[in-house]
Amino acid sequence: MKYMLMMNATAKDWSGFGAMAPQDIQAHVGFMHQLNKELRASGELVDAQGLTGPEQAKVVRARGGEAPAITDGPFSEAKEFLAGYWVLDCKSHDRVIEIAARISAAPGRAGAPLNIPVELRPIGAPPQV
Repeated sequence: MKYMLMMNATAKDWSGFGAMAPQDIQAHVGFMHQLNKELRASGELVDAQGLTGPEQAKVVRARGGEAPAITDGPFSEAKEFLAGYWVLDCKSHDRVIEIAARISAAPGRAGAPLNIPVELRPIGAPPQV
């Protein structure tokens, strides 16, 4: 079954990550590269991407025949934002939970686990027409 894992962050998380020592950032990025390499080798990785910061986000909303409304981010009312995602094809729910927990514990400052929230959502079948 396919799952989407979404790594969420807060503005405080985002600014704290950028303030880490270069070697801590390198360790975190290295962890993510190694994880993706292992998931690719196991055949479970469909896609994974880190996203730019919320300051580059835009929301586009159609307005019935008019030009779309475009709003710049970051959004002060938003408590969390999507920092990155994985699409995985795992044989069991237990396996995808194991992977999500591993992502959550990615290393941060001085190698301490970040324990960042990772939302797990099964990818459903499209609606039947």
